[in-house]
Amino acid sequence: MLIEQRVANESKSQLVAYLLAILLWGFGVHRMYLGRWASGIVMLLFWGIGWLTAPILIGWVPIAFVCLWAFADLFLIPGMIQGDQAVIRQRLMAGRL
Repeated sequence: MLIEQRVANESKSQLVAYLLAILLWGFGVHRMYLGRWASGIVMLLFWGIGWLTAPILIGWVPIAFVCLWAFADLFLIPGMIQGDQAVIRQRLMAGRL
């Protein structure tokens, strides 16, 4: 019971992750918040390059890619949080043994 309480305290908030995903969706901040720094930075780079090259019509492809990626993340956030909770739970149980 103590381990589950610590897992709940140490895990990321699903509400915060969804708010970041909805309000700042193209910037990849929700992925960075969930500990997926590399994919968050890649998402941010695609988003920035897309908007910089949008006036010459090349940028709409990366923008569309990031939009689809952000939409898919809305369904993947619960799994990401559960995976992180499993890692925290394993770490805490290994420390107790």
